[in-house]
Amino acid sequence: MTSHTVGEIELEGKVLVVRRIKTTYHLAGAAAEDRETVERVLGFHADKCPVALSIKAAIEVTTALEYVD
Repeated sequence: MTSHTVGEIELEGKVLVVRRIKTTYHLAGAAAEDRETVERVLGFHADKCPVALSIKAAIEVTTALEYVD
């Protein structure tokens, strides 16, 4: 598994502010029978992540998943 994360930054007054963070996970070698479990875990993992919970009031955090064959 690898990931790619992009932060979207906007100017607020004269200060740069992070508004959105999107992480795309790239998963190789996942068996077809495991994909339902992988997608279920992706659906709730941000709610259990200390970093995501710490910043969610100020920054929109989203995730996506791409299977790599």
